[in-house]
Amino acid sequence: MFLLKKYLSIAVLMFLLFSCQSETDEQNDNAQGTITSVSPLTTYLQRVAMVKTVQDNMIDGSSYCTIKLPYTITVNNEQIAVNSTSDYQKVIDNINASTYDDDIVKIDFPVTMVYYNYIEKFIPNQADFDSLIDYWNSYPDLLSKINGLNINYPITINTYNSASQIGSSQTIISDQAFFNFIKNLNDSQYISLKYPIAIADYNGQTKAITNNLEFENAIKYAIDYCPENNIVTLDFTQTITNGSWEIPYFFDGSVKTSNYSGYSFVFKSDKTVVASNGTVTETGQWESTIQYGVGELKLNFTSQLLGKLNFNWKLFEFTNSQIRLRYTGTTTSYLYFQKRANSSLSYY
Repeated sequence: MFLLKKYLSIAVLMFLLFSCQSETDEQNDNAQGTITSVSPLTTYLQRVAMVKTVQDNMIDGSSYCTIKLPYTITVNNEQIAVNSTSDYQKVIDNINASTYDDDIVKIDFPVTMVYYNYIEKFIPNQADFDSLIDYWNSYPDLLSKINGLNINYPITINTYNSASQIGSSQTIISDQAFFNFIKNLNDSQYISLKYPIAIADYNGQTKAITNNLEFENAIKYAIDYCPENNIVTLDFTQTITNGSWEIPYFFDGSVKTSNYSGYSFVFKSDKTVVASNGTVTETGQWESTIQYGVGELKLNFTSQLLGKLNFNWKLFEFTNSQIRLRYTGTTTSYLYFQKRANSSLSYY
């Protein structure tokens, strides 16, 4: 009886938290659903809210940090005051002015570096700067900021804590506030975005987002089409057939990642994939195609457990060490592959 009362109280609180709005909002929320700190949309939104760091790559050479304005640099013996983002064009124009100069950028120290996660670090000299950039360049496959999508704040987020059974609502007014809000979420918290939410794409066009799937699709569009998200071009077949992979996240109606704990997956060039957990080994097939401009990965296993991975997965994004897949049918499923740490690859 105690357990029944507990679950009933949770259900009532969830209803009050996510449904105590207008009738239209109630209908919308039912379609939108709640997300947690590990939900794919949550992690994508945090990357949307990261510090924009690519705009000064011609100066600092890193997509994971940026130099805090204002500061001064010297390019080809010309001193340039970088007081606003519009001054980056002066640097580009100077670099492109001639093909016969060295285009060496010299920063006038000290400066303050801002990391993608809003942490700031004072850099007093060139040696410390070089060490910092070498550090970030040693992690070429970090999933960095998603550019080309700007959220028009403020937005409202409803939160329910399943541990304390307390619901609340919070207004977010900036990217930094949104980033830190997601960063501080714990495993017992569920959130619901209050729609509609206005966004602007990299062309400056404004669009109203009305549910979670639309938000995810807008992020996918930004990943594919914003040039700032495609600095490095990789070949998917070459990537997936290099080394062995594991599954850090699998969602199909519920999170089922633990079912594949200990499994390694080796994708071979003959289109076979070998899955092994040390005691059981199974060989399946894989196929990579392009359908209507979108990459697909089709898996085919025969066992009951591995057969649950048999979808025509759509490729959401990938790096040398991360592959993120999505399947959208009556519900949405997610499958992530991650390079195993013991894979003998040059960048580990």
